Amino acid sequence: MHTRAMWWEEGKEVDSTTRTNQPRVLQFRLLQLFLLFLLVGLGVMIFSLNMIRYFGVQNVVPVQQSHFQPCFEEAHTLDTWIRPPSKLLHTMNDSELFWRASFIPGVKHYPFRRIPKIAFMFLTKGPLPLAPLWERFFKGHKGLYSIYIHSLPSYEADFPASSVFYRRQIPSQTVEWGMMSMCDAERRLLANALLDIDNEWFILLSESCIPLHNFSIVYRYLSRSRYSFIGAFDEDSPFGRGRYNPSLAPQVNLTEWRKGSQWFEVNRKLAIEIVADNVFYPRFKEFCRPSCYVDEHYFQTMLTILAPNLLANRTTTWVDWSRGGAHPATFGQADITKEFFKKISEDGTCIYNNQPSSLCFLFARKFAPSALEPLSALASEVFRY
Repeated sequence: MHTRAMWWEEGKEVDSTTRTNQPRVLQFRLLQLFLLFLLVGLGVMIFSLNMIRYFGVQNVVPVQQSHFQPCFEEAHTLDTWIRPPSKLLHTMNDSELFWRASFIPGVKHYPFRRIPKIAFMFLTKGPLPLAPLWERFFKGHKGLYSIYIHSLPSYEADFPASSVFYRRQIPSQTVEWGMMSMCDAERRLLANALLDIDNEWFILLSESCIPLHNFSIVYRYLSRSRYSFIGAFDEDSPFGRGRYNPSLAPQVNLTEWRKGSQWFEVNRKLAIEIVADNVFYPRFKEFCRPSCYVDEHYFQTMLTILAPNLLANRTTTWVDWSRGGAHPATFGQADITKEFFKKISEDGTCIYNNQPSSLCFLFARKFAPSALEPLSALASEVFRY
């Protein structure tokens, strides 16, 4: 009995020892497997490196290049800088617009094929009743002109998509006759037109203006001129020097005070001068009040001071002041005849590129909406468009 008990106790101890050694054996085998895999991995890596050296393989596994670009990152190509705005309506205020429009390239030579354009800037209250006549004038000359319209903010144009005036309105503000807001509107037109780097010549027009010649003649006349067409006269009268305010000094002295027609044509250099001005503008705004008629003096005086050698000192827009009053004569249906326009074409001579010329006027005003029908009838024969 004692012997059987001893045997049972000894068996229990052997069984306990065997169970204690099993985990150690398992850990040792796992370690052997890990070392084996490590050696195999090391061998594969060495083999791969030798294959790359031998065959010159750059990538064992091809990697696809990602085409993802952040949405805020634009492609910085030349086209993004020279492309005109796709839409004229924007959210810039005047200060932001004038700052953006006054950029000047430091290198004069354009590194791309630039075709200079004429910017036709219409300062209107609302509709363009003579638009069909202008449509005929522009037809066939796409790429040589741009159109900009400054109207009352409340006016919504309804030009068809086929019209050259379709979506050509710029962000506008209310304009008061004889006030600085008139010049603000003109500067606004210039600034928006300057955003198109191809615009080289800038013409201010009204809804009552008409072209007296076809587009080819107008383009040739402006592109070949050495001067910009803005009248600036030293008029010794109550309507000239009599409007001068001594408070404008020292920026503007009496001998520098000039008067001229509101309707002008300027080149790109002078357009930038007008838009970038922050010297003369505050003086004229404060001291050239309604009886001064700032639109007849501000640009005329400033450009005479800054760039007198670039001015032709005359306008290319014909008007009739013979009837007197604060506004020129308006012509309606009964006034439109061949003889009427013959008289305009023979209305004296002028200086063009320092030489006498009989071609002095490219545009004329003021024409009432009732004049559209007879004007259209004469367009082919008289105006050649």
